[in-house]
Amino acid sequence: MAGGGDMPVLVADIGGTNARFALAASGAKRPQILALREFATARFGSPADAIAHYLAQAGAAPPQRAVIAVASPVTGDAIRLSNNPWSFSITALQRQTGIGQVRVINDFAAIGKAIPHLQPCDLHALGEAEAPSAPVEGERHCAVLGPGTGLGVCRVVLRREQSMVLETEGGHIGFAPGDDYETAVLEHLSLRYPRVSMERLISGPGLCNLHAAVCAIEDRPGGGATAEEITAAARRGGDAACVRAVELFCAILGSFAGDVALLHGAWHGLYLGGGMTVKLLPWLERGAFRRRFEAKGRFEGLMRSIPTRAILHAQPGLLGAAACALELAC
Repeated sequence: MAGGGDMPVLVADIGGTNARFALAASGAKRPQILALREFATARFGSPADAIAHYLAQAGAAPPQRAVIAVASPVTGDAIRLSNNPWSFSITALQRQTGIGQVRVINDFAAIGKAIPHLQPCDLHALGEAEAPSAPVEGERHCAVLGPGTGLGVCRVVLRREQSMVLETEGGHIGFAPGDDYETAVLEHLSLRYPRVSMERLISGPGLCNLHAAVCAIEDRPGGGATAEEITAAARRGGDAACVRAVELFCAILGSFAGDVALLHGAWHGLYLGGGMTVKLLPWLERGAFRRRFEAKGRFEGLMRSIPTRAILHAQPGLLGAAACALELAC
């Protein structure tokens, strides 16, 4: 995919619910995203249809190159999104859209690519551990995770303003309860799912599962609320089950984030992305997230030194796809 001059590159971030498209300037020194549009994936039968609609709205011809981030493992030509009915062949997508070369990457790999390009205003500290004030000589080892329609995870190695990303499906590891109440949650969810992964709890649908479990465990009415209804009720403070579900969500997320940091050796920082992170920021700041992040027994001292940062940038997936496009153009 080398070359391309200053021709724009199509970049996309396709999740379980929404698809975001933009144009990136291939001749820029830093990633830039222009002509941003966002669509509900349910409006279109395929990514090719959504791309055609976007290009028509943007008044752009099919570009020579595209970098598309998807909420799915990327292991070959065939792509099947994890929380979205879309599936496609990369080579067929090139033919259908008229785009010469299409590069497909995991959506959290795209966020990993964005990390070195985030500004201080794009990040919010969770806890008191300090991020390095200047670039560390050599490599910095980090991790990125975050809840949205699903739960994404990747490992990131930073070298100056470049990032090497290891794509994973870490959100699908098994749930490990941290106390008796969480054991009861696991028992409740095991009646519904043959295997309870972290994504069954730490995602938009996962918050609904947690709320239903709280209602069942505490013999409360309800259990059919949406994630938006649960967070809104928790914000008002009048619904004890919704408050408990959100608090559980943040505590379990903290425990999982600490495990991810240990697993990936993310000694220089863990970044939280995903569509739910900013919405739950007031609860993430209240202590349970960071307390559970650090509560790793003999490694508690090490965990206290690892900074955790919430990503506030509105489109980190598109920013990372644009960064990937710049790398490929070099």
